[in-house]
Amino acid sequence: MFLVVATAVFVANLDLFIVNVALPAMNQHFHGSTLSALSWVLNGYAIVFAALLVPAGRVADRIGHRTGFLLGLALFTAASALCALAPGVGWLVAARVLQAAGAALLMPTSLALLLDSTAPERRAGAVRAWASIGGIAAGLGPVVGGLLVEADWRWVFLVNVPIGAAGLLAGLRVLPRRTVRTADAGEPWPDLAGALLLTAAIGLLAVGLVKSDGWGWGSARVLGCLAGAALLTAGFLLRSARHPAPVVELPLLRVPVFAAANATALLFSVAFAGMLLTSVLWCQQVWGYSALRTGLAVAPGPLLVPPITLAAAPLLRRLGAGRLAALGLLAFGAGLGWWVAAIGTAPDYAAGLLPGMLLTGAGVGLTLPTLLGTAAAALPPTRFATGSAVTTMGRQVGAVVGVAVVVSLLGTPRTADQARTAFQHAWWALIAATALALVTTAVLTRTAAARAAE
Repeated sequence: MFLVVATAVFVANLDLFIVNVALPAMNQHFHGSTLSALSWVLNGYAIVFAALLVPAGRVADRIGHRTGFLLGLALFTAASALCALAPGVGWLVAARVLQAAGAALLMPTSLALLLDSTAPERRAGAVRAWASIGGIAAGLGPVVGGLLVEADWRWVFLVNVPIGAAGLLAGLRVLPRRTVRTADAGEPWPDLAGALLLTAAIGLLAVGLVKSDGWGWGSARVLGCLAGAALLTAGFLLRSARHPAPVVELPLLRVPVFAAANATALLFSVAFAGMLLTSVLWCQQVWGYSALRTGLAVAPGPLLVPPITLAAAPLLRRLGAGRLAALGLLAFGAGLGWWVAAIGTAPDYAAGLLPGMLLTGAGVGLTLPTLLGTAAAALPPTRFATGSAVTTMGRQVGAVVGVAVVVSLLGTPRTADQARTAFQHAWWALIAATALALVTTAVLTRTAAARAAE
């Protein structure tokens, strides 16, 4: 059973990384498309995934984890085929939205199925094994994406189809048939209207940021998008406070350590998503690397994350979560700063890109697992699943903002020097997000110390 669940989760996580490598190839295929339009291939997925993650988990609690998992995998697989068949950017973005809905149903039910069939004393190990799948996908994603794009960018999505079909057939046979429900029939259905409000709020924010270069920061359309996003967010929070089964349980955010860890994770995700996109675009658009060479160039950073995560365990006990996360953020920011200072338009991988990739990879390995573990540990076991979903949702929101900020700052440079200046501006913006995350780690350190002293 673990193999079926792990394969499905691996493919869903892999999709987050290989699509970045394919963006320039999509741009060439869809003549006349712009980076701002293609950014919705990334952001459409992230927005819907963020908004539906918690409601999808609650729906699965009602219909059964096995049914929810198979339904999510079927939707993800079918949507992957639609992505591969896309005749235009609009079709591709719509198919990515369906993919995200499938992934939102797939991810929480995959962990639930493991926990349902694992003895209590072995559940911690099962969770670690499940979480490690994402790290493996991150490490292999750029290289696999590069290999697939060398054949055709559509293989980035087509590869999911046979794997998903095999997973469905195997899942029908090996997944436990008993229906496990954690929600009673009388409990309210999840707040889908709240999920719609959240989707619209994040979408308007992304539109305002992405279009700011073309429309102008002071234009009525940009200001209207930002104001609309603020109003919809306020409406979403108000609904979450009143709905019996909200997308976000606001009392969770009153747990100081949980709130500080999630705020840090959200800000860090802004920087991480922007870093990944800029490194891919720099390699292909400025240095003229192929997709495969780009994947190989980017891979050292993600591949460094799992060993750094394992090696950081003694440091976590010694320094505490806040200080260890701060150390990781400093390393990540130093990697971005290296690119600002050292990278040039003439290809020089060893002295230009590689040091930044290694520093940012080390920063991710020190920061992200620390924040995720700290956020989960701050809650009682009965709220672990909901809390983890809220954390993942926040990370996806951060990723949307990071991609949108990068797209708005890169614009459409015409010369290599203009491109370098635009990328430097983007990296400075990501450094600013990292610096804000450093501020929230200080809050995390104080709140954790206060909690320990109680």
